Amino acid sequence: MSNTFGKLFTITTFGESHGPALGVIIDGYPAGLKITEADIQKELDRRKPGQSAITTSREEDDKIRIMSGITEGKTTGAPIMLIVENRDARSKDYGSLKEVYRPGHADFTYEVKYGHREWRGGGRASARTTLAQVAAGAIAKKYLKEKLGVEILGFVDQVGDIKADIECAKVSLKKVEANPIRCPDEKTAKEMIKLIIAAKADGDSVGGAVAAVIRNVPAGLGSPVFDKLPADLAKAMMGINAAKGFEIGSGFGAAKMRGSEHNDSFYSANGQVKTKTNFAGGTLGGISTGEDIYFRVAFKPTSTISKAQDTIDRRGKKVILKAAGRHDPCIVPRAVPIVEAMAALVVMDHYLRWKAYK
Repeated sequence: MSNTFGKLFTITTFGESHGPALGVIIDGYPAGLKITEADIQKELDRRKPGQSAITTSREEDDKIRIMSGITEGKTTGAPIMLIVENRDARSKDYGSLKEVYRPGHADFTYEVKYGHREWRGGGRASARTTLAQVAAGAIAKKYLKEKLGVEILGFVDQVGDIKADIECAKVSLKKVEANPIRCPDEKTAKEMIKLIIAAKADGDSVGGAVAAVIRNVPAGLGSPVFDKLPADLAKAMMGINAAKGFEIGSGFGAAKMRGSEHNDSFYSANGQVKTKTNFAGGTLGGISTGEDIYFRVAFKPTSTISKAQDTIDRRGKKVILKAAGRHDPCIVPRAVPIVEAMAALVVMDHYLRWKAYK
């Protein structure tokens, strides 16, 4: 099982949704940066369950504990270990699912691969494990912001068939956090919330998309041919639970354009090379241009729903499944900090690799 991400800046995550704790070991983090548990906690609080009526009712405070790598409030250069205890797992809610393959879940594939599966909440396949990435991403974001001025900001731009018309350049954290759906367009946000509540009342779920912008990225990050910056961003995003699609810059819209439309013209501004447009999304040839990097990630509807579904058990017997438990009717509001975190991990790793190359 692969649980490590990155090359020079690496994270290794551990723990299960219904185990005693989850956490992450971070290696390659530079020494001397001030890091507190509060720096990490504010990002975990954006991801944790029970935030509103449109998220799961599981009650976890997701209290972070720093176990190593930070002394007197500063990073030492040693591996950093972060841990969060599970306090509201309620594994008994999953007892009836022990022998059943849940539609949309990894029950079948994990069992085929490993010969055994963690049926309590999905184990390593649970979205709860993403708190480890968010914790690691929090300290990566802090370094990138303080040392390089890099800002990473995600937001919900689509739920179901409702899509907001938002310019990434105008998005602010204040607008994103102004409502529980994390859509900076207040009018569209209200429509999205109504759709989620309706799906929840119907025992169903709904998908959506998270858009993100990375500002002030230094030019020159990315390692062609197989470690291109957009390729690693795609891998990072597609590694998030329930992610089903990734596009950067003009994305699939480029298929409808001509080269004369899509090519970003260069110009010089105060000795810096800039582009008049940014259809490339901040990268060329897999290397950052210095322009904003922007991308979108599509997420499927949450797999666990209370509607009756046809499935089979481990013996191949037909079963009608009507799942119980506490689950998000739409995952995208809580996916925003996860997308930001994974983007931070990629940029941090590529920045350290660029420094090593230089």
